Amino acid sequence: MSDTRFAAKVVLITGATSGIGAAVARRIAAEGGTVVLGARAEQAGDRMAEEIRDQGGRALFVPTDVTVEADVERLTAAAVTEFGRLDAAFNNAGAINAFGPVQDIDDAAWRADLELNLTAVYYGLRHQVPALAAAGGGAILNNASNLGVVGMAQVAPYTAAKHGVVGLTRAVALEGAEQSVRVNALVSGAVDTPAFRASMGATPEGEAAIAALHPLGRIARPEEIAAFCAYLLSDEASFITGAALAIDGGFTAR
Repeated sequence: MSDTRFAAKVVLITGATSGIGAAVARRIAAEGGTVVLGARAEQAGDRMAEEIRDQGGRALFVPTDVTVEADVERLTAAAVTEFGRLDAAFNNAGAINAFGPVQDIDDAAWRADLELNLTAVYYGLRHQVPALAAAGGGAILNNASNLGVVGMAQVAPYTAAKHGVVGLTRAVALEGAEQSVRVNALVSGAVDTPAFRASMGATPEGEAAIAALHPLGRIARPEEIAAFCAYLLSDEASFITGAALAIDGGFTAR
């Protein structure tokens, strides 16, 4: 790991206070990057930014609800106002809210999953692409998860939203190419995050069942995902765009 790969780079991260988002923020800061953190949890966000600054990094937290476009616009503007530019963005915030067969999911639950997992990415792209283009180009990574490319019963709204993220990623990658704005989708398997521990991994039996879906026989550590994200957001991945890239322990290879 280079401690200068992101020197002079400003990177925006949503869902940045825990799990994959926090791991990516720490990784990029450790490699010399300035991180602009967006999340709803203000106390956790302030602590995260303070932690990075205490370790010699540069970080700014902006309270953000990614389902509110004005919040997303303010987050992007804060990066440019405070640090003069935006070089990369990781649209990571998301969650499963609706569980059960499709006939039992009401309109409100359907819309909530689409707003958080798909519309929020649209809001991010809408404001990030012009900011990156103004800086001469850069990279955007959208978290599509493995359910962006395969189906799973009982979580139809989330699966539909994440499939939408992959399509949105490909379309915007084509739009941004002439401005040197790269856009890719992250296809991640199960990751040991607080959200996982509160749901599917809440019991040893649940964790074992999810781990068994991955040919490697385990779930990922957030730091493993962060290493891949950092590469895709860096200039080392300068010829990768419009791709849905798996880091999933073989989940989507079946």
